Amino acid sequence: MTEPCLTFQDLTLGYNSHPAVHHLSGTVRRGSLTAVVGANGSGKSTLMKGIVGILKPMSGTVVKASGARIAYLPQQSELDRTFPARVLDLVSMGLWPRRGLLGRHTAQDRESVAAALQAVGLQDFEQRALDTLSGGQLQRALFARVLVQDADLILLDEPFNAIDAKTVGDLIDLIRRWHGEERTVMVVAHDLDLVRRHFPETLLMARQPMAWGETLATLKPENLLRARRFHEAWEENAPWCEPEGHAHPHEHEHDGLGHDHAHTYGRAQGETASASGPKAA
Repeated sequence: MTEPCLTFQDLTLGYNSHPAVHHLSGTVRRGSLTAVVGANGSGKSTLMKGIVGILKPMSGTVVKASGARIAYLPQQSELDRTFPARVLDLVSMGLWPRRGLLGRHTAQDRESVAAALQAVGLQDFEQRALDTLSGGQLQRALFARVLVQDADLILLDEPFNAIDAKTVGDLIDLIRRWHGEERTVMVVAHDLDLVRRHFPETLLMARQPMAWGETLATLKPENLLRARRFHEAWEENAPWCEPEGHAHPHEHEHDGLGHDHAHTYGRAQGETASASGPKAA
């Protein structure tokens, strides 16, 4: 059985007692490549922040493999592009986990940064200011930073938004390279055709998991329809889930089965959603 990189145990995440991810249980296999999809507000970015530790669980746990190094790439909208820094400075930030903020960079470090810039097609951009870059160029620089981090677990939040098709293709090639190196990669994405072409496994979210497993099975029309209806059934002021045995104000039931990859999820508008996560190799 393949060792898990991440284990979710009845994980609920949210903001100011307002839950955004409900009762997620299951595992992400070491070396797997997983897309996380769903409508806006379905909990995808919240899940990423919970894995990294930016958000603490309201209940349940997320357990990472011992010693796993993590690289996290947030959405571009969360970055301050006016910060007075060069491409070289941004990419070199990937060395911080090993060298610290004030650590001296070695010749090997400089070679690593140069190789990362070349890998993303920015070998002549070292001295360019960040605020002069296009969206695609900035995303390439951010991927170079991830390359320098040399992480075991790579989390990418909407890395394909507002960039050209050539850049998307180049970044997909890097993601496939990481997958080939048996790193664990999770990517929040919106383009379902792209997900079907390039991602073996998919987690479909609608504030709670609606389907999780092999991509073509997860993205069946009936699962997508169920996820849309479930998402639409939630109100923006959805409260904390009631304890077991109490009626939820929206009549949603949440029943995690508690083993590695079997999940029975909620009921929205009279429909019961069930799905199985990816099978361990």
